[in-house]
Amino acid sequence: MSKKSKRHQDHEEHADESWLLPYSDLMTLLLAMFIVLFGMSSVDSQKFQEMSEAFNSVLTGGKGVLDHNSMINQNENSGITEDVTKALNKKMSDLKRQEEENLEALKKRLDKYIDQNGLTDQLDTKLNQSQLMITISDIALFPSGEAEVKPEARVLAKAIAKMLEEFPDYEVFVSGHTDNIPISTNQFRDNWDLSSVRALNFMKILLLDDKLDPKLFIATGNGEYRPVASNDTSAGRAQNRRVEVSIIRKYQDSVEVKSVQ
Repeated sequence: MSKKSKRHQDHEEHADESWLLPYSDLMTLLLAMFIVLFGMSSVDSQKFQEMSEAFNSVLTGGKGVLDHNSMINQNENSGITEDVTKALNKKMSDLKRQEEENLEALKKRLDKYIDQNGLTDQLDTKLNQSQLMITISDIALFPSGEAEVKPEARVLAKAIAKMLEEFPDYEVFVSGHTDNIPISTNQFRDNWDLSSVRALNFMKILLLDDKLDPKLFIATGNGEYRPVASNDTSAGRAQNRRVEVSIIRKYQDSVEVKSVQ
């Protein structure tokens, strides 16, 4: 046989080495994994977090088995969160208690003023979970069907304003209300107009006290649509014709800081 034929047979019997390429890739990946595992055994928590975020972002697009919060500091963060929550709730409780004491003291002063001036049938106070409300009958403030505050009622408004100075950063709502008897005059088209102007005029007198902040005061007119008594009787209609001055609580029972799990 010729030398050329012999060389041809040797070439055909040469071993297939194509498996070396995937084998080398596998070895490279294994080496990279062991390097990462070795690095993980000695890095600090900050570096671990950075690495885990990078892995999660690339591999899963979010949190996964390398989630720093769940693997390293879950118990520690939980304890800190509970401590902060308790501290915040205690602070909130203290503020609510102080507010309650202050509002109760103001109510007592108002009630004393009402008694001393013989206004028990014209003024009333009520303290509830949302506000301290001063209700003033319309006959104590305005002539019938009008919105100009009586001169003697200005004294009352100034006394209330003086007491409000103790709550300089509280919101105060002044709302006007009427009965359901229709009104139509050159000045007022309906009860909406009458109740709105009455509330606004009374609020302006309160704000003559320059220690009160106008941006915290809101005047609204409700017309006949929020009655406190039946409009079927004259006594009920008299109760419905009123102006309410409400000091809005900041710290109500529904406000509570809850721990984030």
